[in-house]
Amino acid sequence: MMMSKWRRALLAFVASAAMMAGAGVARAADDVSVQLDWLVRGDHAMFFVARDKGYFKEQGINVTAIRKGTGSTDALKLVANGNADFGFADLPTLQVGRSQKLPVVALVAVNQESPLAMISIKAKHPMSKPADMKGMNVGVHPSGSTYVFLKSFFAKNGLNLADFKQSTVAPPYENMLLLGRVDVVPGYIDAEVPELEAHAGGPGSLSILLGSDYGYDAYGSGVFTSEKTIAEKPDLVQRFVNAYMKAFAFAVENPEQAVDVTVKANPEYKGKEHTLMAQLQADIKSTFFSPYTKQHGIGAISDKQWNATAQVLKDQSVLPADFNAAGGFNSSFVEKANPLKR
Repeated sequence: MMMSKWRRALLAFVASAAMMAGAGVARAADDVSVQLDWLVRGDHAMFFVARDKGYFKEQGINVTAIRKGTGSTDALKLVANGNADFGFADLPTLQVGRSQKLPVVALVAVNQESPLAMISIKAKHPMSKPADMKGMNVGVHPSGSTYVFLKSFFAKNGLNLADFKQSTVAPPYENMLLLGRVDVVPGYIDAEVPELEAHAGGPGSLSILLGSDYGYDAYGSGVFTSEKTIAEKPDLVQRFVNAYMKAFAFAVENPEQAVDVTVKANPEYKGKEHTLMAQLQADIKSTFFSPYTKQHGIGAISDKQWNATAQVLKDQSVLPADFNAAGGFNSSFVEKANPLKR
C-alpha cells in the first residue's frame, strides 16, 4: 500500500514537472523584430502571413515588430547594428553594403529577377524598345537601387545617359511622371507600377520595359540577417526561414488571402487591397520564379546569379572591381526549409 502511494506521488510529480516544462517551452519563444525596406508592399505579405497565421509561433518565434522602413540602405544598417534581427532589402544594395563592411547576409532571394523597369505614360510617351526613350526627359534619383539600374539599363542597350535631359527627382516620384514633369522613370513593377496605373488609366496605361528583358541580370529584393545572428543563433535563423518559406508558398498559392492578412495587420491600407494585389501578382507573374527555383525551390540563391548581380554593379563602378561577392548569401537555410519548387 505504501509503495502504491509512493508510485502515485511519483507519477503526480512527473506529470507536474512535464506541465511546467511545457509551460517553460511556451515561455521560451524567441523574440525577434523585422525591418522592412519601405512602406508595406505586396512582397512584404509573407511576414504578416507567417506572423498572423501562426507559422512563426509554430517555430517557437514571437515577432515583436514588423517595422516600415525608409530604404534598403537603412534597413541593412539597422540589422547590421542589432536594432532588428531580420530584414527585407534590395540584394544588389546588400552587396554594396558588404563592400562597405556591413556584416549582413542574404537568406532568401524573393525576386529571382529584378522587378526594376523603365516606365512611361503610354498615351504621352509610348515605348516598345529602349531606343524609343531617345529625346525623353528622364527622372533621376542619383543614388540607390534605381540609379544603379538606370545606368546599367542604358549601358546594356547602347544608350548614354549623358545624352539625355535629366531631371532630379526624390522618391516617391510617381507624381512627377503623372504631372508630365518627366517623361520616363525607373521604377518597380511590384511597387510603383500599380500605384501609377491606378492614376493613369488602369492596366495597360503604361509603357513598361522590364530590365530583365533587356540585359539587367540581377536579383531583386530578399530576406537577410546579420553575420552575428547566423554565427550565434543558427537554429533561430533556420526556424525563422522555415516559417517565412511556409508563408511564401501560401502567398504564391493564395494571393488574395495573403493580401487580406496584410491589410488586417495594417488597417491604414484598407481600400488599397487592389494595389497590394496588383503588386503581388506582378511578382508572381514576373519575378518569383526562375529555372533555378524549379530545381531548388522559391527563394533559393545561386552562385551564378549572385555573381552576375555583383558584375552588374562592378560594370557601373558601384562595386570595386576586386570586390569578392563570396559570403554575401547563405542559401542552406532555404534549402533545408523544403521550399515550394516552381
